[in-house]
Amino acid sequence: MEPLKSTPLSAEHVKLKALMAPFGGWNMPIQYEGIIAEHKWCREQAALFDICHMGEFLFRGDLVASGLEEVFTFSVASIPVGRSRYGFLLNDAGGIIDDLIVFRLAPDEAMVVVNAATIDKDFAAISARLSGGEFRNITAETGKLDLQGPLSRDVLAGVVGPEIAAIPYFKFIRTKVLGVEAIVSRTGYTGELGYEIFLPAAKTVELWHRLLEDPRVKPAGLGARDVLRLEVGYSLYGSDIDEATTPIEAGLEAFVNFDKAFVGKEALLKQRADGVTRTKVAFQVGSRRSPRHDYEICFEGERVGTVTSGVFSPMLGCGIGIGFVKPEAAVLGAPLTIRHDKVSMEATAVELPFYKGGSLRS
Repeated sequence: MEPLKSTPLSAEHVKLKALMAPFGGWNMPIQYEGIIAEHKWCREQAALFDICHMGEFLFRGDLVASGLEEVFTFSVASIPVGRSRYGFLLNDAGGIIDDLIVFRLAPDEAMVVVNAATIDKDFAAISARLSGGEFRNITAETGKLDLQGPLSRDVLAGVVGPEIAAIPYFKFIRTKVLGVEAIVSRTGYTGELGYEIFLPAAKTVELWHRLLEDPRVKPAGLGARDVLRLEVGYSLYGSDIDEATTPIEAGLEAFVNFDKAFVGKEALLKQRADGVTRTKVAFQVGSRRSPRHDYEICFEGERVGTVTSGVFSPMLGCGIGIGFVKPEAAVLGAPLTIRHDKVSMEATAVELPFYKGGSLRS
């Protein structure tokens, strides 16, 4: 087994007495003060996340002639400079190799941000599909911090400058942070107003300390991040989506542009024509119990699927989860039973997001 990788902030997490655990091949902070407290702070103030484990690739060249335009389920060439777009890297069968975001840095330049556990696999898959241009893995030299929460705009404006206040959702600026070139993006994984800051890895610790000097900011770990993302219905790669899952099955067809060519398109068109045999369902439990990954989902006395993500939602005061079931069990209002060994909980199929009160688009 390969040793766990560490982010530039590893020593800082130890100083803060964070609970550390493996995630995607990295040694990452799961919690500091506690998952519920950190979740609450993100929903009410501003939480700071170490996301340096994510992968970043840099492409330079002709987007069309290089073949990059056909790599993803969306058009890179149509992304305006200064904006970003979410979508998928698929295999030939339409399965999701990864979900990712592409940032259009210049007419001939783009940055691809991918999940930590799939960095090497993604780089190999994309490289194999390119016939030109320069494509580099810049993960090791890139630091990434996420500042998320309703006060994040005011906090970050005091560090970076007032220009960040005008950044719309899924737009970014290239600016100086702590005297070095950086990208500040209005994106995130919590459903709150928030920003992702990309800067040289060597400056990450300094920015971490600078942001934590503000009493409105506290560090948050991956435990709180998981609860936050599930409350707003975001999928987690490796749990909710993977190479055996298509965007259609996962309810993410909105991020697939069928008007362009991409690897996996024919398989998706066939699946859309034939219909799916399983589909994503979101459900709310009628108690404070937490459903967990791999729990059974039952409908009308029959096992119809499996839970892929589940938590106790502090915002709703009950258990919530998502999973994959036979299509007839995914109807809104369908009564479901979540089971595991002697545990049984009644649930109801609901629409996403579970929590609609975030300040994401303010």
